[in-house]
Amino acid sequence: MGDRTVLSELASKELRARYGIPFAPEQNVFSVSAVAVVAREIGFPVAIKLRGEAIAHKTERGLVRLGIVDSHGAKTAAEELLALARPDDGEVSLLVAPMIEGDRELIAGLVHDRQFGPTIMLGVGGIYTEALSDVVFRPLPLRPNDPEAMLGALRLKQVFSEFRGSSAVKLRELRALLTGLEAAQRDHPEIRSIDINPVIVTATGHLIAVDALIELGDLAYKDENRPDRSAAINDHNFNALFNPRGIVVVGASSHPGKFGFVSLHNILASGYQGKVFGTNLNGEDVLGIKTVTTIAELPENEIDMAIVCTPATANLDILGDCASKNIPTVFVTTAGYRETDENGRLAEQQLASEADKLGLLMIGPNGQGVVSTPARMCAQIVAPYPPRGNIAVASQSGNFVSSFLNYARQTEIGISRSVSIGNAAQVSVGDVLEFYSRDGETHVSLAYIEGVEDGRLLMSQLSTAAQAKPVVIVKGGVTASGARAAASHTGSLASDDAMFDGMCQQIGVSRVTTIEEAFDVAATFATQPLPRGPRTVVLTTVGGWGVVTTDAIHRESSLTLIDLPNDLVDELNLLLPSRWSKGNPIDCAGGETRDTIPEILDRLVAHPGVDAIVFLGIGVQSNQARLMREGRFFPNFGLERIVSYHERQDERFAQAARQASVNYDKPVLTATELAVADPNNVGVAAVRQSGRLCYPSGNRAVTALGHLYRYARFCGVAT
Repeated sequence: MGDRTVLSELASKELRARYGIPFAPEQNVFSVSAVAVVAREIGFPVAIKLRGEAIAHKTERGLVRLGIVDSHGAKTAAEELLALARPDDGEVSLLVAPMIEGDRELIAGLVHDRQFGPTIMLGVGGIYTEALSDVVFRPLPLRPNDPEAMLGALRLKQVFSEFRGSSAVKLRELRALLTGLEAAQRDHPEIRSIDINPVIVTATGHLIAVDALIELGDLAYKDENRPDRSAAINDHNFNALFNPRGIVVVGASSHPGKFGFVSLHNILASGYQGKVFGTNLNGEDVLGIKTVTTIAELPENEIDMAIVCTPATANLDILGDCASKNIPTVFVTTAGYRETDENGRLAEQQLASEADKLGLLMIGPNGQGVVSTPARMCAQIVAPYPPRGNIAVASQSGNFVSSFLNYARQTEIGISRSVSIGNAAQVSVGDVLEFYSRDGETHVSLAYIEGVEDGRLLMSQLSTAAQAKPVVIVKGGVTASGARAAASHTGSLASDDAMFDGMCQQIGVSRVTTIEEAFDVAATFATQPLPRGPRTVVLTTVGGWGVVTTDAIHRESSLTLIDLPNDLVDELNLLLPSRWSKGNPIDCAGGETRDTIPEILDRLVAHPGVDAIVFLGIGVQSNQARLMREGRFFPNFGLERIVSYHERQDERFAQAARQASVNYDKPVLTATELAVADPNNVGVAAVRQSGRLCYPSGNRAVTALGHLYRYARFCGVAT
């Protein structure tokens, strides 16, 4: 990076003044005697700071004196501060300002990030800014609701609402502050970072900035450095990838342990109906497929995808051979490229360049494969093959593709497409997600991302995708960036992860923290309607489950656990015994009769004051039925009849939950630990058969519902 220049405090404040950033009035003086005079004019108490051309952070050096109440104190403070000046501070002077009363502080800033370009920060300010690290980021340009959303995303957000007799932050002033930073960057692109800390929040909610620092320098991100995307990345080629008329396994093998055997086996075993070919140096029969020795022997215009399972040294020639047969897409499973050494990196670049030149869509190298259930195609080098559904997967890790597909098999919430992009030499996760956003077989996209090569491009792709349908992302490699503005609080707090998180929040992407949460959330989007608001009711057959789920709703601050409306309480009084909880969560207190749960579910979901339901307790009766069925007294003593009744009840509950959700177009999430403890439990199985996810806990159901609601609000479906 080139040299960086920290503007003097005076120059910084002159610049910010042009953009309406609110600062306390202050005067710059050069002598001890003048300090006392100015302090009297301003009115005590005052703050006095040492200003210097090269002084950045005054607090860290003890160059600030606060709460000066008289002329003697002003002179003493001025003398102490001048004595602390260093030769390398440049010309120094003293700044005198009125004390601003307020016990809440924000920090606002701008940093030029190496991935996402100019980015705005808002956080909890003051001397503990770095220690608290309670900050959020949004890439520019800001969107209309960003200032309010940023404030709401802080962990200590409650402090900035009505708090201990103080008014909430004036949102109009917060918008003006952040849009002022945006305007300054737009007019002065040479700005690398801006730091305004602290911004005092007065008791009446007004904002007054106290200190500012602006840094100029070479920019970390430049749009003109972005490489051109390959013309081969287009819908025609993606359609050939996911709906190929024919597939050739290049390097088909008769050895069951080799990729060339496994990939051919999986294509055939999944029931793929298109034409299947193979090449093998010896022209062997492999799994009933008569292979040819070279691609040149294959027919033209009958094959849309090649699965390449050959050594890296052969692959450049194979690309040319595929192009000569009009095979538009190539999936390269071969490893040994940039993940190995510098020679491998150069070979990978050459492979991608050749694919671009030939107009081929190339996935990989070092990829696991591609699945398309509408085409009954499992063209990958590992299991499993998932049930058909409408979740589409894209991943930089093949292992996580397998994880998502395994969850699909377990839950019976199916997959439309999946692809492991491997080293992503030509095609990125973002490219695939853009295609999924236009794919009629896909309702929700699910992705795993590690490295980000071009943050602005990825942001554009994800924004396009999320505006069309939900996008769920789990990101690995949460590390701090190596290209930060060292002089700036804003820069020191701007980790890669914080930047990525701010981008996701801004554009409506559901970012999750674990693989389990990722599939839960994607399956929820795939099977539940969007809620029209945050008002949530918990229905439970056992009290403790309701309590911990209520706690989860309080932690999931976007949702609201409502007080039950009086008319709803009156209706429930007619259905439940007098000992029921009379509140939310609704604890049935063991008073369920044959029709209680279905009737309650219907009335809850029908009520206009309820937006979503979390239903706990399914499978309890079937669990008892299992113990009876396995015991030595079955089927006598009336056990056969009661076992059948218990199991029918759980089946009815699962059906009632789904039907109420469908009838009133509201989400109803059913949860029980039996989803993992006993997946064959009749209640759990009935939820699966209803086409819904059975959540392993109320906590996981609430987390998924929070993502559902936030996306609904992003789309304008919910308030």
